[in-house]
Amino acid sequence: MSEKHISNAIRCVGVDDTTIRLFEGQYPVPNGVSYNSYVILDEKVAVMDTVDRRGTVSWMRNVEEALAGRKPDYLVIQHMEPDHAGSIGLLAEKYPDMTLVGNAKTFTMFPKFFPGEYTGRQITVKEGDTLSLGSHTLHFVMAPMVHWPEVMVSYEDSEKVLFSADGFGKFGALEQEGEWLDEARRYYLNIVGKYGSQVQALLKKAAALDIQTICPLHGPVLRENLGYYIGKYDLWSRYEPEEEGALIAYASIHGNTAKAAGLMRGILEEQGCRKVSVMDLSRCDQSAAVAEAFRYGKMVAMSSTYDGGLFPPMDQFMAHLRDKTYRSRRVALIENGSWAPSAAKHMRTFLEGMKDITICSTVHTIQGAVKDSDIEAMKTIASQLLAE
Repeated sequence: MSEKHISNAIRCVGVDDTTIRLFEGQYPVPNGVSYNSYVILDEKVAVMDTVDRRGTVSWMRNVEEALAGRKPDYLVIQHMEPDHAGSIGLLAEKYPDMTLVGNAKTFTMFPKFFPGEYTGRQITVKEGDTLSLGSHTLHFVMAPMVHWPEVMVSYEDSEKVLFSADGFGKFGALEQEGEWLDEARRYYLNIVGKYGSQVQALLKKAAALDIQTICPLHGPVLRENLGYYIGKYDLWSRYEPEEEGALIAYASIHGNTAKAAGLMRGILEEQGCRKVSVMDLSRCDQSAAVAEAFRYGKMVAMSSTYDGGLFPPMDQFMAHLRDKTYRSRRVALIENGSWAPSAAKHMRTFLEGMKDITICSTVHTIQGAVKDSDIEAMKTIASQLLAE
């Protein structure tokens, strides 16, 4: 048995995509992404999800190799997003006797992507339903809005495997596999993170299962120390800070705000902040900045004024935070403007629309270059930000 497979019966047939540059058209993936799919071989054969059309040819080859001349009895559709459902039509055409397994919402959404005739080829399942393959049995668990309304996960009881759909996934092709946490955090907070309450509901269901292996639709199969991965998901979905520390997120036009950000880092460190992350919003990946904002409990937002409003990189960052349900954090505001400064007002408007955000009482305006008086004000702001 290849090391990449779960067991003799459960085979990994997914593919890596190392040529994609933007996942979902917006998230940079310098190390690519994997589209995972699995085949369960028993008296009956089940294929667990398909892959993006970008990987169809290689995936079909993997499926046929795993089948070794057999034909699949079932295709279990856990998620209709095209990066997982994109090859359904081709598989269904190749194996016309194969039955499609999904829930009611799956098949409501299905014709929007696959308008062909599939009448008589569908089994609709609901919470708690099972599908026997022989010695393997799939138990279906509904996971609506993690992160689409039709999502479900499947638990195979004989080998204690959770097929977790997009849950526990990460960016990065498997052939370029790196450390799990940073890219899993960026993946979760930007794609799934808005739906924390729904993730909490799924985690409660999962707690009742004896899970020994997690098979996500992106990233590596997880086999050891599962409590670590589940613990991260629990923390992220409760919107609690992951580490003690602060993010300085800045948007600078001519470099003065950038200089102030560097000085602010030193001030926070001098006042005992354990870890300070600094991100230039004009140059960094916005999804990485969002992940860092959620990682820590405190943030300093520093922006130049631009056309009477926010400099666009900060405006985009604040909009991303709002859309991803940034909450339960302490934030300090510093603006820069040589005439009619208004960046802080606009940042405050964003933040006041978020839940449980504490904004430090001192909001400082730098006018052009950083001066000694600005440094003194930043020291005051730092003490307010770090106050318990």
